[in-house]
Amino acid sequence: MNLTIVGSGYVGLVTGTCFANTGNQVTCLDINPDRVAMMRRGECPIFEPGLAELMTRNIEADRLHFTGDRDEAYGNGELIFICVGTPTGADGRSDLSAVMAVARDIGEAIESGACKVKDPVIVVKSTVPVGTTAKVRDVIAGLTKKPFSVADNPEFLKEGDAIKDFQVPDRVVCGVERERGRVLLSKLYEPFVSPANPLMFMDIESSEMVKYASNAMLACKISFVNEIARLAEHYGADIARVREGMCADKRIGDKFLFPGLGYGGSCFPKDTLAVIEMGQDSGIPCLLNEAVHDVNQAQRHWFFARIAKHFGDDMNGKTIAIWGLAFKPRTDDVREAPAKTIIEELLNRGASVQAFDPIARHTFTEYGLDIKYIDDMYDCLSDADALILCTEWDEFRSPDFNRIKSCLNEPVIFDGRNVWHDDKMADQGFTYYSIGRRPQHEAVESNS
Repeated sequence: MNLTIVGSGYVGLVTGTCFANTGNQVTCLDINPDRVAMMRRGECPIFEPGLAELMTRNIEADRLHFTGDRDEAYGNGELIFICVGTPTGADGRSDLSAVMAVARDIGEAIESGACKVKDPVIVVKSTVPVGTTAKVRDVIAGLTKKPFSVADNPEFLKEGDAIKDFQVPDRVVCGVERERGRVLLSKLYEPFVSPANPLMFMDIESSEMVKYASNAMLACKISFVNEIARLAEHYGADIARVREGMCADKRIGDKFLFPGLGYGGSCFPKDTLAVIEMGQDSGIPCLLNEAVHDVNQAQRHWFFARIAKHFGDDMNGKTIAIWGLAFKPRTDDVREAPAKTIIEELLNRGASVQAFDPIARHTFTEYGLDIKYIDDMYDCLSDADALILCTEWDEFRSPDFNRIKSCLNEPVIFDGRNVWHDDKMADQGFTYYSIGRRPQHEAVESNS
């Protein structure tokens, strides 16, 4: 099949590459000429494990193409996927300007004959509020009377595991308005689905809602376990044991129930806010989602309060080491990263910050924060008064604790991801703070 992918960001590039890998002819359209030139050279503009290699393979096989020319991109696209960003605006609402601009381009291409395919199917893959695909249809219909149809096909890709998630999905959700869309999408997704990993067809509005409902539920689990962790810590319970008992209940499960600094990235924060927005617009307030968002934002400030309690509000003269800048491991995405909030709080109190991240340094520098970036995880600790772990990269899981202790001015660690065992840290002489577990030195003080 001939496919057009509009937008070569995270969703568009993964989608286009994976579809090319099953034999389709894929043309990716992007308005950034530098990005197009970069991808034509086989260079991947984002960090996603396995993506660069898969790109190269399909470029060399002449199945994956990149262009900034709209006429070229739309010329043979039987299915045209809209994969542009829908960021949260200053008012907290989804910014749909890029989606609507693409809709106008498509309408003009169909009307002018630049799109040579009779009856193309325009598929919205961007995450959009319910009703947006209908608006895309209306924009195109306002520009041409030639036949076309629309569909919605939300993505469910975890950063760091996107290739696997695309190739072996839990499910593929498609909202269609006409049989042609169903037929083409069935053919396209046939290599990826099975009875255990089904292709689900439904009305467009329901497919749009599935994306938001799914992410809102996962975000809810994260905020829930963080709220319980705060209670556990206060009452002297161990959140690890609490979680173990909870997750043994099959109705609850064990996914997304890890205490930490809260969720970040491009999906959960944006999608939770979009659900809140839809509730406001409909007059049906989404109170639970509002609470989920509030708990998440408060979590990183709650954690920082532990740091401020240890050092005091005035941290002038203190140097703090940060391990991890990305919002999660296996990605260079720093959008809504908890590390940013923690670092800003440190700088506001006069502390100096030196940071290490194996991948995300180059993206984090775009925030313009006055910190020192270190290329080695242990060098990052040199002359620091404490270590704060913000991202659970694999290389942080079993470090040389003796070396950590020798590098730090004081053996103080704030573990924002509960990577290490609190009892072992105490045995090694660390003052160790984590989440949902009362520090052993505080427990001793309260019992004395």
